[in-house]
Amino acid sequence: MDASPTRGSRLWARGTRPVKDADEDRIVAGLYREYHRPLLSFVMKQVGGDRQWAEDVVQETMIRAWRSADRLDGEAGSLMPWLATVARRVVIDDRRRKAARPQEAGEAALEGLHIADGMEDLLRTVVVREALKELSPAHREVLNETILRDRSVNEAAEVLGVPVGTVKSRTYYALRALKVVLEERGALA
Repeated sequence: MDASPTRGSRLWARGTRPVKDADEDRIVAGLYREYHRPLLSFVMKQVGGDRQWAEDVVQETMIRAWRSADRLDGEAGSLMPWLATVARRVVIDDRRRKAARPQEAGEAALEGLHIADGMEDLLRTVVVREALKELSPAHREVLNETILRDRSVNEAAEVLGVPVGTVKSRTYYALRALKVVLEERGALA
C-alpha cells in the first residue's frame, strides 16, 4: 500500500470526484471528526478499557482508512462497519504480537530479582571456614561434630571422649566466639 501523500489524484470513495493532495487533510480531519468518538467507544470495549491502547488502535485505523481512501465505498451510508472491522483486526494483531514476545520489564524490576546461582552459599561457606580457623581446636572440634556432622550432644560427647556437659558448654562458647569473628569480618549485619 502506498502511504505517500504525493499522489496526484486519489479517489476518496468509489463514484466520487478525484481528490487532490491538498484535500487529504480535510478528508482525514472529517473522518476523524465524524468517527473518532463512536470508534473509540467500540475499541474501548475491545481492549478492556485501556484508553491509551484504544487511542492507538483508533489512530492506526484512521491511518489505514486514509491509505485505503480510493477503495472505500462512498455510496455506503456509514464507514463505521468498515472502520470497526479494521479496528478489531488491529486489536487482534496487537494481542498476537504481545503474546508472541515476552513482556518487557524495566531495569528496576531486575534489581530486586534474586537468582540462586550458588555464589552466596559458596561465599558464606568460605567465610565460615576461615572464621572457624580462628577458633581454638576444642571449639572447632565441637562445632564440627555437632553442627557440621549433625550429631546429637550425646553422640558428639562419645566421639570426642568428653562428658555431655562439656560438649554443651563448648558448643555454647564456640558459637559465641564464631559470632564475634564473623562480626569482625563484617559477615553478620
